Amino acid sequence: MLLTLQIIAILQGLFVLSVLFINRKDYKKTTFWLLFGSLVSVLFYILGDDQNNLFEEGADWFLFDNSLFITFLFLFFRYFKSGKEKFAKVDFLFFIPNIIYFLIEAIEIKMDEEDLIVEIFEILTEFTFVVYLSIIIYSILTTKKKHWIIYFAIPIAILFVLSSINELLKAFEFSELPLFYNQDFNTYLLLVVAFLFYFIAFKLLGKSDDILPKTEISKYKNSNLNPTLIAKYKSDLIQSMEQDKLYLNAKLSIHDVSEKLNIPRQYISEVLNEHMDVSFQDFINQYRVEEFIKRLKNHQNDHFTLLAIANEVGFNSKSSFNATFKKHKGLTPTEYKKTLS
Repeated sequence: MLLTLQIIAILQGLFVLSVLFINRKDYKKTTFWLLFGSLVSVLFYILGDDQNNLFEEGADWFLFDNSLFITFLFLFFRYFKSGKEKFAKVDFLFFIPNIIYFLIEAIEIKMDEEDLIVEIFEILTEFTFVVYLSIIIYSILTTKKKHWIIYFAIPIAILFVLSSINELLKAFEFSELPLFYNQDFNTYLLLVVAFLFYFIAFKLLGKSDDILPKTEISKYKNSNLNPTLIAKYKSDLIQSMEQDKLYLNAKLSIHDVSEKLNIPRQYISEVLNEHMDVSFQDFINQYRVEEFIKRLKNHQNDHFTLLAIANEVGFNSKSSFNATFKKHKGLTPTEYKKTLS
């Protein structure tokens, strides 16, 4: 039965990995490779688990351990949730428990008999992976939007906790929980994994968008801008605000800036949206807000109302001024003025 489960899970896994890899350009790179790495590590676990080895009975291929799958899954969820495009090098630190776990397994192979201290370190390391899963579960349960990982994180976390309890009982020579010996644990985990592959395959075939975030197709894909022009246009745009103070014109439009700087308006939009991560209106308004604050702090303007100062720096209505100011500073203009006093 277990062998059948392993073979089914492997076939499902290979199918899912093939579909994902073929369509990899459709997905955001970081989340794609983290999920791909997670699924590959699951396949290695099924193939080389020392308890249920497909190739050689009793072989101890400790490097193919289930913990690597959990770390990849944890990082995948972090990046899925945050929407970050680039993998941060500091996040490699999350793999440290895996390295420690592998070293402990290597030590155990070299030892003739089990050592209590080594066993305790192994259990503590396993607990790290329970923490990873718990963070995923807590994060999903405390938000309104549910995520498909919850269906696997909860059962895997329960299995790991019960397995760790058994390991602890075994280390101190107590009776283990009868339903969660190593062999049973691996069987249950394989069931969850087989369902995971089936679930993802079903979603992919149904063209679902919630498995992996899709790559956003840029409307500037065929742009002729090169790095030199981008840097120059960025500098010109910033200078036009900081030195020329174009934002003081309440009717300033992207067409006006284009004519003033002799930059095609589509390039202004591209530089702002793609390379400065800001819209034209927000780019202008952030300078207006800072100028408003500068003038508000000047005691020579104490006799002016907030709206009067706002009009001077380029805002042409009270509602847009209040909304823009709160968006940039998190406070209304009146609340901000109170903080100054």
